[in-house]
Amino acid sequence: RRQQIFFCLLLLVSSKSSQSFFLPSKTTTIARMTGKRSGSSELFMNKKKKKPTKKKSGGAVGKGFGATAPIASLSSPSPLSMFPYAGSIRPGIQTPQKVVLDSSIAMPDYALDGKPKKKGQILPWIIEVKTPPEIERMRASGRLAREVLDLAGRAVRPGVTTDEIDNIVHGATIKAGAYPSPLNYHNFPKSCCTSLNEVICHGIPDDRELQEGDIINIDITVYLNGYHGDCSEMFYVGENPDDKTKLLLQTTYDSWVSAMKFVRPGNDYNGIGGIIE
Repeated sequence: RRQQIFFCLLLLVSSKSSQSFFLPSKTTTIARMTGKRSGSSELFMNKKKKKPTKKKSGGAVGKGFGATAPIASLSSPSPLSMFPYAGSIRPGIQTPQKVVLDSSIAMPDYALDGKPKKKGQILPWIIEVKTPPEIERMRASGRLAREVLDLAGRAVRPGVTTDEIDNIVHGATIKAGAYPSPLNYHNFPKSCCTSLNEVICHGIPDDRELQEGDIINIDITVYLNGYHGDCSEMFYVGENPDDKTKLLLQTTYDSWVSAMKFVRPGNDYNGIGGIIE
């Protein structure tokens, strides 16, 4: 009991001392930070700030409907014009974002507001072991993703826009009773990712037409029975890709196959990266 009373007194004393240390009283003063020291100081607490005076002008400036844009914003370049692009690909025009209206389709938690709610494992090295029924559902979503990817790949040819490929992906996913996972994930506007040439990943489908000699990666993810099935593949556009394109695609494919063969019980997870490298 003595220890409990002593502990309570100790907390009371420490809380008062910390309060006096962190929270200045009304009489606390702070010297101005100037180059020369002076004996005077100004009151820091409860000092009223002067309200800025409003300047009258002929037109509305700032926010609101009908407001006039500041002169600086009219003359400053757009962020896209200042972006350090790695090649010739530029963003095109996007069609309006689709909305899944079929109530029979199970949707992920971010489908409506774009904000994922579920969190993964706190520690990255903790890997959840799936049950046999869960594995079967994972296989079903992965199989559907591969089927949708095959449909999208068959549409790759000169003159086709990446937005047309997105329409194919969206329609096939909905028809199969699944949800296209990229749609509205952190407000992503499309149902798949199409990355052209120097675009590394997660390119947004738009009105750009595919051209002879392009390479395109199509990334498909579907949400089915509570699981996301994810796969992607690179395609070349046209009939006669150059030697560099052939080497890139063949090397990537061989690395992928070699890594898949390594996925067996007892092998270390980090060995996959070593095989690919």
